[in-house]
Amino acid sequence: MKYMNKSLEELHEMLKNGEVTSKELIEESLKISHEVQEKYNAFVTILDDAKEREVTDNILSGIPCGIKDNYSTKGVLSTGSSNTLKDYIPFFDATAYAKLKEAGAVMVNKTVMDEFGMGGTGTTGHTGIVLNPWDKTRMCAGSSAGSACAVAAGVYPYATGSDTGDSIRKPAAYCGIVGYKPTYGMISRYGLFPFASSLDHLGVLTRNVKDAAIVVDNMKGIDKYDMTSWDSSKIHLADSLTGNVKGKKLCYIKEICDITEYENPSDELKEHFNNFFKAIAKAKELGMDVEEVSIDRTLLNALASVYVVISCAEATSNMSNLTGIIFGPRGEGKTWDEQTKDYRTKGFSSLIKRRFVIGSYVLQSKNQERYFRNAQRVRRLLVDAWKDLFKKYDAVILPVGSGPAKHFEGDNDMLSKETVTLEEHLQVGNFGGFPSITIPDGFINDLPVALNITGNCYNDETVLNIAYALEGTMNYKGQIAKEVK
Repeated sequence: MKYMNKSLEELHEMLKNGEVTSKELIEESLKISHEVQEKYNAFVTILDDAKEREVTDNILSGIPCGIKDNYSTKGVLSTGSSNTLKDYIPFFDATAYAKLKEAGAVMVNKTVMDEFGMGGTGTTGHTGIVLNPWDKTRMCAGSSAGSACAVAAGVYPYATGSDTGDSIRKPAAYCGIVGYKPTYGMISRYGLFPFASSLDHLGVLTRNVKDAAIVVDNMKGIDKYDMTSWDSSKIHLADSLTGNVKGKKLCYIKEICDITEYENPSDELKEHFNNFFKAIAKAKELGMDVEEVSIDRTLLNALASVYVVISCAEATSNMSNLTGIIFGPRGEGKTWDEQTKDYRTKGFSSLIKRRFVIGSYVLQSKNQERYFRNAQRVRRLLVDAWKDLFKKYDAVILPVGSGPAKHFEGDNDMLSKETVTLEEHLQVGNFGGFPSITIPDGFINDLPVALNITGNCYNDETVLNIAYALEGTMNYKGQIAKEVK
């Protein structure tokens, strides 16, 4: 009997009733891990010596999971999918992972990511490209590519992720699963390898909304080691999932969702919007009000550029400690600067180097005002625009991307000026620290597509309950990837 395709509640009930043991779940998850690794290259490390845990009243106890490779895990290789840390074994646990361990969760592998979280393709990790379990010619998106692939392929019910621009929610969309990043600071960032500190969120990838709520309930909490964390003890995500959303108000943005805004829309884009508006109709059937709103096109067009400037600037600063002298493989050279240059030149991928060049450039004193400070100002305008919406609406609902997962090769999948905002709008959730969840809402050519729900800070319960209610009207809950090619 297969177990790993079941939900957390189902597995917990079976464990409590003695129908299966934690050891049996771990053995199955490890077996599937090796199969998935051979097919899709989802893992940096597989922990074949993972030990069973006592089954308690905590739903997570005794159940396998995956941990993204930028979470510090004591005594377990944690590389950030970078050659610069290819042999790094931490001496402490990230707070979020420590909380999962305390709950009785069992880590069975560390998942591949884009190097240090910088990338949206799942192709820049030092162990190679992560393939999409629905179609190996397509990407999983990134940076949480390995986590999304593994959950979609049925390795376990959930894996952790991190999200700086859309790195949980876009991979979830491409892999036909649920991706949730809570309000900024709900989960401590202590022990997460930093990318862009003002944008970084921790979160989870699952196959249904309730599992996401259960996992984050166990990960969240104030932490003395993270001054941006806050007390969420009065927020109970799983308990808030009633499915009663009557009277809730949603909005979608005309400039993103109106097909007439696109000069030559592809058939995939038309079908994607068709799926989205079917979901809108279902939202209305559930008793929600849904309205179209408008946001200045000039402001929306600046979104992607603002993200590049701010994220690259913060990454350049955060990763200045990666010298090969403090930790990591020592570079060659007679002086410390020669060693550092050799280490960083050989260790980082070309994409990371480009981002560091951009970050260094925009932070130069002569360029700060024109680029970095202006980007911060536009960030504020974007956040204010969304906050104005939240004064009237409980959440913003939008399609994720311009269709199903992109091919690794092919000019037809290159971003165009027309679709860049459609592809990148999830970044606003990071600009404002908003709670945001992606759920599947259909298929195009047998490949999954998704929608996203984003609400105001601290309104995680409302956002998840809306997603939970919508999920209940569709047939994509708990689905396991079926390879189409």
